Amino acid sequence: MSQKPTYLAGVGTALPGKPVDNTELGRHFGVSDEWVDIFVGTRTRHFARDLETGEVRYRLADLCAEAGHWALESSGLSGADMDFLVVSSTTPDTLLPTTAAEVADTLQFNHLPVYQVQAGCSGAVQVLELGRSLIAAGHRHGLVIGGDVTSKHLDVRKNISRLPTDELVNYVLFGDGAGAAVLSAEPAGERVALRAVLNRFTGRGRPTGQVVDWYGAADRDTERPMLYEDYKAIEESLPQMSVEILWELLDGLGWSAADIDYLLPPQLSGRMTQRIVDHLGIEGVKEVSCVDRTGNTGNAMPFLQLAELMPQLQEKERALAIVVESSKWIKAGLALERV
Repeated sequence: MSQKPTYLAGVGTALPGKPVDNTELGRHFGVSDEWVDIFVGTRTRHFARDLETGEVRYRLADLCAEAGHWALESSGLSGADMDFLVVSSTTPDTLLPTTAAEVADTLQFNHLPVYQVQAGCSGAVQVLELGRSLIAAGHRHGLVIGGDVTSKHLDVRKNISRLPTDELVNYVLFGDGAGAAVLSAEPAGERVALRAVLNRFTGRGRPTGQVVDWYGAADRDTERPMLYEDYKAIEESLPQMSVEILWELLDGLGWSAADIDYLLPPQLSGRMTQRIVDHLGIEGVKEVSCVDRTGNTGNAMPFLQLAELMPQLQEKERALAIVVESSKWIKAGLALERV
């Protein structure tokens, strides 16, 4: 798991439009804003489409390009310095061209490898792992991006108050956004070493915990829900899986829990994040969470946390990020240290 470190030189994020609070969300969809706060624990989120008209105001590629721009600004490097681009998403704008190719065009990249990873929230870790491997193979700098526009799967014209809870929660849990990081072979910009990456599929034989469907032209009148999550299974599994990720990262590095200064816990929802942090039981560590303000932004989420971490992380301080993807139960995480 350990190798010569790659460095995070800069981090950038992009959130579409103004924050939508629970009162506005509840008024539009016909649900109680108190129910949203109590059940989910998220106060605001951002949407790429207008709730009143359904108009899509931001494509995923727009948000990813904006996050990439700010990551480059943060790093002090330019697009011309980049040797590769990797984008991860659950919700690409189109199957072809890839969102990654559209982002490369917007950022005026050319003649460099461009990759797209299809994944849930663990995709942010997967692009960092792929980027680290590309750096180890001889590239000097690269840009990795994660983002999702989940709101395009939601019918903003319907009153959802009578939906079953497992469908209703999808309308209040998620937000849209993107995040990015510039990776470097040598300390530059933020000078944060990526000490370890964990990315493990652990779902053999287990029922899926989350499904995001796709309907082709032959299946437009399907009765299947576009989004499905087994919240009972998620609530039961995530706390224990988070503990396993924590100790697998620490054991691989020879660190103890006392060596961690910052913890970036999973960001499914405000309530679930608090439950996981309580279950981890690490004393004296500073939590870096933002899901209660952004909603669950999928692939963007770990990058949003990294953006909040960077101004706080001091020289020689260490941070650990834990990510769990419930689609087929993927364990993921990162270990970071400012040098």
